[in-house]
Amino acid sequence: MKPIHFALMILGLLLSSGLYAKPRVLMVVSSHGEINAADEIIQPGFEFDELAKVYLVFTSHGLDVDIASPAGGQPVADKYDPGKAYNQSFLADPKAKTLLTHSLKLAELDAQDYQAVFIVGGKGPMFDLWQDSSLQGLIRDIWENNGVVSAVCHGPAALVDVKLSDGSYLVAGRKVNGFTNQEEAAFGKKWKKDFAFLLEDKLKERGASFERSALMLSHVSEDDRLITGQNPFSTVDTALAVVTKLGLDIKVAPNYTDDNSIRLVHEILQGKLYSTEQLAQNTQVQVELIGMYGYYLALFGEQENDKHNAIRIMELVGPIMQHPVLVMQLAKEYQALGKHQAARDSLQAFLQSHPDATKVQELLDQLTSKPVVR
Repeated sequence: MKPIHFALMILGLLLSSGLYAKPRVLMVVSSHGEINAADEIIQPGFEFDELAKVYLVFTSHGLDVDIASPAGGQPVADKYDPGKAYNQSFLADPKAKTLLTHSLKLAELDAQDYQAVFIVGGKGPMFDLWQDSSLQGLIRDIWENNGVVSAVCHGPAALVDVKLSDGSYLVAGRKVNGFTNQEEAAFGKKWKKDFAFLLEDKLKERGASFERSALMLSHVSEDDRLITGQNPFSTVDTALAVVTKLGLDIKVAPNYTDDNSIRLVHEILQGKLYSTEQLAQNTQVQVELIGMYGYYLALFGEQENDKHNAIRIMELVGPIMQHPVLVMQLAKEYQALGKHQAARDSLQAFLQSHPDATKVQELLDQLTSKPVVR
């Protein structure tokens, strides 16, 4: 046999054995979602934004991807904006749409076919994925086959009851994160009452070393081949960590305005000096999202300096955003800190350009009628 023919034969054997094949990733979404006749979500499903971001990261790095769910077929997403850049890209990809609308059934899959599994978040996993025995078996086998196990936001719910062959919980003694109790208090009010558990509590109960960052900041926990992301703004970072763990070099990190906005918030919280003028000129962020962050930090912050940071963010955004809810919350924070004049001044300034803002006027009247305690 000629050397070149022998080499080609060996190469063919290697490719057929999978040793040189592209890594294959199983993306898992919830089947829990349900829509009524009026196209209203009556049961939560999976988070489309997270699915789209992860899929684009994986495919742009050459990974083969399958999408699966407990029931198979077309799963239902929570409400999402199809106009967002990443969602547009996903929806414009015929292969991606087909993989989603004809999702594979978890019970029919073989873990040997995958080098990684990624659990997409959304509220749905808190209802079905955490107790799906087929998924638990796939996760266990992929892990024990030296594969990567990953999840983001509420996706780590799928990990809470996964036991390895020795009977131990997969997450026991390992660093992990997911949607925190603080984030649940701020953003999970509609469905939290129906959950069987809070994700942070259950992961700790299973013996995990739960990590977290401040409210809705990106945080990725890595422990060997276990990779988990805290919330929707951790999605891209979590997917990139999976790509790296699979031995691939990062080509390009996606640049999305929502992620950029939270990244900027993080920098501001760490002391970065940033002006309203700079923010107004920054086309790579969403001013409204930054303003919302300040509002929610004021309401649900847990650290001693959270109130002050919330004020800084709302002051930064206020002149651009000009929203009554934001200015009212800012005034309340001023008032709580004893800055009574600043509270009234902020409301009066808003009313000069928005004289019909009745709730703002009512709050101003209320603050003005209160005697100032010195």
